[in-house]
Amino acid sequence: MELRREYEELKKKIEYHSHLYYDLDAPELDDFEFDALTRKLKEIEAQHPEFVTETSFTQHVGGTASSRFEKVEHAVKMESLQDVFSLEEVREFDRRVRDEGIRPQYVVEAKIDGLSISLEYENGVFVRGSTRGDGLVGEDVTRNLAAIRDIPKTLPGAPEFLEVRGEVYMPRDAFIHLCEEQEVLGQKTFKNPRNAAAGSLRQKDSSVTAARGLSLFVFNLQQIRGRAITCHKDSLDYIAALGLPVSPRYRRFENIEDVIREIEDIGSVRGTLPYDIDGAVVKVDDFSQRQALGSTAKFPRWAVAFKYPPEEKESVLLDVDVSVGRTGVLTPTAVFDPILLAGTTVSRAILHNEDFIRQLGVGLGDTIRVRKAGDIIPEVVSVTKHAEGGHVFKMPDACPSCGAPVTRLEEEAALRCTNPECPAQALRNLVHFASRGAMDIDGMGPAVVRQLVEKGFVHNAADVYSLEKSQLLKLDKFKQKAAGNLLNAIEASKGANLDRLIFGLGIRNIGAKAALSLAERFRTMDALMAAGEDEISGIEGFGGIMAESLLDFFAKEGTKDLLERLRQAGVNMIFRGEEKTNIFLGKIFVVTGTLPSLSRAEAEELIVRNGGRASSSVSKKTSYVLAGEAAGSKLTKAQELGTPILDEAGFLRMLEEGGVQPEK
Repeated sequence: MELRREYEELKKKIEYHSHLYYDLDAPELDDFEFDALTRKLKEIEAQHPEFVTETSFTQHVGGTASSRFEKVEHAVKMESLQDVFSLEEVREFDRRVRDEGIRPQYVVEAKIDGLSISLEYENGVFVRGSTRGDGLVGEDVTRNLAAIRDIPKTLPGAPEFLEVRGEVYMPRDAFIHLCEEQEVLGQKTFKNPRNAAAGSLRQKDSSVTAARGLSLFVFNLQQIRGRAITCHKDSLDYIAALGLPVSPRYRRFENIEDVIREIEDIGSVRGTLPYDIDGAVVKVDDFSQRQALGSTAKFPRWAVAFKYPPEEKESVLLDVDVSVGRTGVLTPTAVFDPILLAGTTVSRAILHNEDFIRQLGVGLGDTIRVRKAGDIIPEVVSVTKHAEGGHVFKMPDACPSCGAPVTRLEEEAALRCTNPECPAQALRNLVHFASRGAMDIDGMGPAVVRQLVEKGFVHNAADVYSLEKSQLLKLDKFKQKAAGNLLNAIEASKGANLDRLIFGLGIRNIGAKAALSLAERFRTMDALMAAGEDEISGIEGFGGIMAESLLDFFAKEGTKDLLERLRQAGVNMIFRGEEKTNIFLGKIFVVTGTLPSLSRAEAEELIVRNGGRASSSVSKKTSYVLAGEAAGSKLTKAQELGTPILDEAGFLRMLEEGGVQPEK
């Protein structure tokens, strides 16, 4: 009974994490930890086959088709692959194939870590693209796939019909760039390139997909009419000749020991590749032999995926570098003796926050263990040896940038600089001011703002409205058209409504929802500046901390001058009102995690504008939880309570359809 109970609990845990990974693109575990759970499940099922039912993760493909897209029924099932974790298991796979009386040749290729998709071409024209979903039914993402440059819209000389399967992925450079932008904007970053790729492809707005720098590798022929092909390697050669990007490394071998050497060779170079791989795939080459071997309920018997373990190495901690973000958060980074990790030299790694440092007991001189999260971002995972006579590192009491005192607010793990004029926050504040949820200055992203600050052209928000074309032409890659477009966007932003200006000023504790409430209550910037604490605290959803933050902002030196300069530049200081609906009337939403395109503040603003209420905690009264990347404990509680969970696309569809909940 005890083993059966453990088995059922393990099944539930795997399904929970599978849902986060495949459907929400928001994993809490890394691949290695998730694989360990599934291996344990398989071991129990091998000993007790009577436990196995159709609901077991071993019996179905992970993932479902989201309600945000039209469904696509796959004519050829998009199967998952059986994972193996040792070279001996690869040899065992070969023995099983040969026991069927087959003398195979194998093709070995790198396993790209991305989102599996299907592309369909009729007479050489791209007509449909879809995700895998559960293998039988996926999502129609044709428009978003068409926005990816690597996917050709026509294939000269193609047959009557062609369906191929590939992996949409995010190159390392694009992933790092995206994370840097998210960090500058104060957003949670994607955990790894795979989830960044999946979140970027599953966008309602294809322009967001287009801007994310996604790429594709094709790795399988699903269907073909008008040409006969009999083996896998020939199919990849043919697909490449048509103009589709195929797996960059695929080789055919006669025996399993050569296969194993190729697996080891791919593993030795994976850290040097411009994209992320998490394994190597071994496939029987001959299609007729594949047909003879067949499939289980979940896996083809003619292929396995060897998964590389995450590489971890030790080094000595030399220092902890503490940086300051847009909201004043102090972020510690470990500095250590350089090590070669996953193909690159690493000397810095994430330490997360003060609680994490205390939990591990990290101190200077300690020997630490480091790995790359998703094979990209280095992070400290443990301390293997404490330095003799050492002490746990203590975060500074003063801001390392400006020297102002730092504070830790209740229910936060982060320390914050208390000086709103801190120089380290200037760049991030300007990026926030220009962001879509604030003044929406198109073309003024983090890279452009960084140049403007470094060249001394802007120091605060008011300086943005004094920019001249001659200054913009001195920026990297800026020509006449780009400079003109940015100046037009700056001019257009002057007409933004008052709530967007309030939000754009980056006042501590005042998000988009609070900014809208303030604008609706006081109607003008002058009235808001003259408001007292009682008036502000009396607004629904406000409290003493928010009121104090607002009063502190207006009282500090420089604020009145900043606002007067904005007024003189023609920036709107009056709330004109916004069209509102009651489609969410009586509904309470909790927004958690990082959404693909909306910030949390933007999502809450949409909720409020449409009659709903945005709450910060999940309870039995919660109507919906809107969950994104790294949703965490709020998502867990919602699942325990049975609260309906929405992704961003489902939420936007509710807006379009008048508040009707998407079909499950």
